[in-house]
Amino acid sequence: MNMDDKNRALLVEGLEELGLPAGDEVVGKLTAYAGLLAKWNKVFNLTSVDNPHEIITHHLLDSAALLPLLDHYAPGARTILDVGSGGGLPVIPMAIFHPDVKIHAVDAVSKKTAFLTQVGIELGLRNFRAMHKRVETIHSSYDVVTSRAFASLRNFTDWTQGALAPDGLWLAMKGEYPEAEIAGLDPAVAVLREVVPMRVPHLAEERHLVVMSKPSDEE
Repeated sequence: MNMDDKNRALLVEGLEELGLPAGDEVVGKLTAYAGLLAKWNKVFNLTSVDNPHEIITHHLLDSAALLPLLDHYAPGARTILDVGSGGGLPVIPMAIFHPDVKIHAVDAVSKKTAFLTQVGIELGLRNFRAMHKRVETIHSSYDVVTSRAFASLRNFTDWTQGALAPDGLWLAMKGEYPEAEIAGLDPAVAVLREVVPMRVPHLAEERHLVVMSKPSDEE
């Protein structure tokens, strides 16, 4: 995807609205990523969105909207796992904006992790690694586990409970307020902490971030 001046300006404006850095290096990497996504999408069917304007609004800025909330809720996070990463959203923007944080992506589809690995190489994301495996098999201790349109909250937390540190946070990106999914959470696995409306520049669609943690001894 060749990003013209108008779309580049739209991206910069959106990042600035979110309070994020919008210098040449960051914008250059996001633009390069968008180009790789469009190129590989022709063969690997990574996304249904292929319009340059919508790649910015529905993908880049939609993912970037997570970053201020990530910094707010988990400012000391040193390790992040993104599950069901698909074409790299929000994990690639996260890795671009947080080069000092170890960020991993996991997906059960090998062609998607192959794409993500190539993105990491071409963009020089030394903090990033893609893993081809089922998330249920990961037993680690990540500070934060994220997802975007991955699964129900119940499945997301059940499948990743072995990957989240005892004092870590789940951050799930959703569209409309997921009332039924919240009601379906297993309180022995995950406790709802907050549901935060997300504002995505230039995107007039409903977005929410669901913040969850493992239950404490008192709960």
